[in-house]
Formats: sequence, C-alpha cells, structure tokens
Amino acid sequence: MNPLFSRNQFFVKEHIGILKVANSYDILDLQSQQPLLECREPNLGFFTKLFRFTKYKTQTPFDIEVRDAGQNLVLRLKRGVSLFRSTVQVLDGNEVLLGRFRQRLLSLGGKLDLLDATDQVVCTVQGKLTSFEYKFLRSGEPVALVTKQWMGLGRELFTSADNYVISIEPTVAATDDVRRLVLAAALSIDMVFAE
Repeated sequence: MNPLFSRNQFFVKEHIGILKVANSYDILDLQSQQPLLECREPNLGFFTKLFRFTKYKTQTPFDIEVRDAGQNLVLRLKRGVSLFRSTVQVLDGNEVLLGRFRQRLLSLGGKLDLLDATDQVVCTVQGKLTSFEYKFLRSGEPVALVTKQWMGLGRELFTSADNYVISIEPTVAATDDVRRLVLAAALSIDMVFAE
C-alpha cells in the first residue's frame, strides 16, 4: 500500500471552473498544503457531460482516477447511472476491487455502508442534516471524520466547489484497507450528496 495512506489528515480541495463538468480535486497535506494526490475524471462521455448541467447531475456516472505525484494510479472510483441509490466501486492501482460503498435509502443527512471486496460491511458513514459533516463508524467506534472547510463568502455563494478535511483516527492501523476506503468515500460523498 502507498505510504501516503498512512497519514491521519488530508485536505481536499475541489477545483473551481466555469461550466465545469468533470470532477477535479487535489488532496493536500493539511499542515504544509503540499500536494499529495490528484483526483481527475479524464474519460467523460458526451451524454454524461450534457446531464452534468441539469438537475440530474448527482445521478450521472463517474470514473475518478486518484494518482500520486509520479502519476501512478493509486485508487479508482467508479459508479454507473444512479436512479435511487448510489453504489460506488473502489479499485486499487492494479484495478483490483478493494470494496464498495452503498448509499442507504431514506436517510436524513445521508448514510453510506462501506463494504469490503466480499460485500461485508466494514464501516458505516453517517451525515448530519444541518452541515457537511460525516462520521465513519466501525462497530460503533469512530474511524474517521470528514468536515467541510469554510472558504469565504464569495466562494461559498458563487461556486459549488467545496474544500474539506479528512481526519482518520490514529488508532486505525497504517496498513488497514479502511484508510483507502475512507479517502475514496470522502470524495464520493461530495459527488453523491453535495453536488
């Protein structure tokens, strides 16, 4: 596993763009603001681009590639068209399935189940109805927290670009696959619930 995933905090910065259709994020070190990973959506189809400008944006498919500074693929997030609930596949850099997350129906604030490659629930994500804050719980114990960062009135009013912090509990082992799933889920939360 890439040593970048052993970190406990990440700052996710969404790119701002006029008439932007592709999702584009940078994952930075929280303290130094140095780039660690980049997340891009390079292969968008014509109809997906078209529907990204409509109210159906959150139902469109996505295929996000997460690459390190050497442009090596370290994660990939894939989802097809979503009608009622999202199911996102998470693949490692070798295109091996790490797990998925599945949106729960009829949940206030948003809920996801993080599943491993054998479809066993390893973590539950619970959102707040009043704010962009998501708690990751494993057997009732906190694993991680994702919170939105306020970026100023102008940016908040005139763009949909969000910045947020991912904090993983230091008690989570550095080699635990849940770290990669948390990072992937945090990116997906923005596309499934917040866009």
